[in-house]
Amino acid sequence: MTGLDTSIIFLYLALMLALGFYANYRQEGIEDYFLAGRRQNTFSIACLWMASWVGGAAVIGTSARAYEIGISASWYVLAQAIGLFLFGIFFAARVKKLGDEQQYLTYPDFIADKFDSRTQVVATLTTALAFIAFAAGQLVAASSIIQVLLGWEYWQALLLSGGIVIVYTASGGYLAVTYTDWVQFFLLLIGVLIIGVPMAIIHAGTPADLQMALPESFFDMGAWGWSTILALVVSMGMSFFVAMDSFTRCFAAKNPKTARNGALLAVLFILPIAVASAWLGTASAVLFPDVANSNNILTTFVVELFPTGLRGLVLVGILAAVMSTADICILTASANVTQDIYHRYFKPGMSHQRMLRLGMVASACVGVLAMMMAWKMQDIIDILLLGFTINGAALFLPTMVAMLAKRVDTSAAFWSILLSLITVIAWKSAAQAGAGGFFRIEPLWPGLALSILVYFLVYWRRVGVQSVKTA
Repeated sequence: MTGLDTSIIFLYLALMLALGFYANYRQEGIEDYFLAGRRQNTFSIACLWMASWVGGAAVIGTSARAYEIGISASWYVLAQAIGLFLFGIFFAARVKKLGDEQQYLTYPDFIADKFDSRTQVVATLTTALAFIAFAAGQLVAASSIIQVLLGWEYWQALLLSGGIVIVYTASGGYLAVTYTDWVQFFLLLIGVLIIGVPMAIIHAGTPADLQMALPESFFDMGAWGWSTILALVVSMGMSFFVAMDSFTRCFAAKNPKTARNGALLAVLFILPIAVASAWLGTASAVLFPDVANSNNILTTFVVELFPTGLRGLVLVGILAAVMSTADICILTASANVTQDIYHRYFKPGMSHQRMLRLGMVASACVGVLAMMMAWKMQDIIDILLLGFTINGAALFLPTMVAMLAKRVDTSAAFWSILLSLITVIAWKSAAQAGAGGFFRIEPLWPGLALSILVYFLVYWRRVGVQSVKTA
């Protein structure tokens, strides 16, 4: 790395801070902080979707997995495209309309309105845990970039990347996220797609050349394992329908049509990223077969092959993709703490200005928790899959019932979410502790099965009791 490349990266970090402070100056209340005033246009909504979902996992994580197994790694981003398309077609406009009618700020606001307070509490806990995991995964990715670039220890890189994200997110809120995401979106497309793929072709050859140089399994779309791929597609697809940031995307749009079109436009942006990320990782397997940590492969690719100046620009684009996801994940969990817990249960009459200040403090605290998780768990994909599993398994069925059914059962929803959450966490913990047998099954399936079983058992039991009492 030359002084010019390092300067470009630090200028980018300084720009993120400046935009955060500018957004802090512009925002006028809590709706600006958490929803950017409910006035975002189609392109802004598409950029927000890209920033939220196409971050460290989609670029660094997918490239790292492609370096190990080949093009099958593209399923991570393809699963995002499938889930977002379905959400955009069937749910986005409906969520926006409902959010405007009821003036929801968060997803748990919707759950509380449809069910009851205790169901809202477990939904808030589930959402917060998932988004802390999402933020942690992005911070691992950002730290891996900085670690390679500057030759620092991991903890030093984590402090820098986490500190920058926390400061501009906590100070500027959703407006800061919107401003920075415009910049980060263009840097991502330029760095990874427009420059990265042609450079891979120049140095590693065409797809035909790659097929001659690598094992046949690298070009098998099922090499990741179809059971894992299915769990990935299902858990990520369900997460779009229950993730709090999916709801806030729609709430932030200026109208239902914008909410739907923004989601569908983002799908068109996501698909090329899936191809580019897998291509760069696969090409790197030819060029750098002996890299010890696959998380560093994309950074190694850029550092080794790109000329001075261009190297810094491309790395900024990759870093932008990572940080743009981390910021919205932190802000989402912050809204859980501020709106869904403190404001709802402890200080319902607090002023908007005090709530705004509390939101800033909560964002900082959530960021610190994500940094701690990033310190303990350093596998990007594993961290993010845990977040998707927690979100999808526990919340999908109650959310569908709340949105589509005329009759809901609050007790059934509460126990469905709570027991599914406990099952997923216990199952994952047992698997990580080395338990074999059926604990090798992805925790999505027992968590989702229990959610469905508990909901309908409790529901039909209560229906039966009511029928007896009526008789």
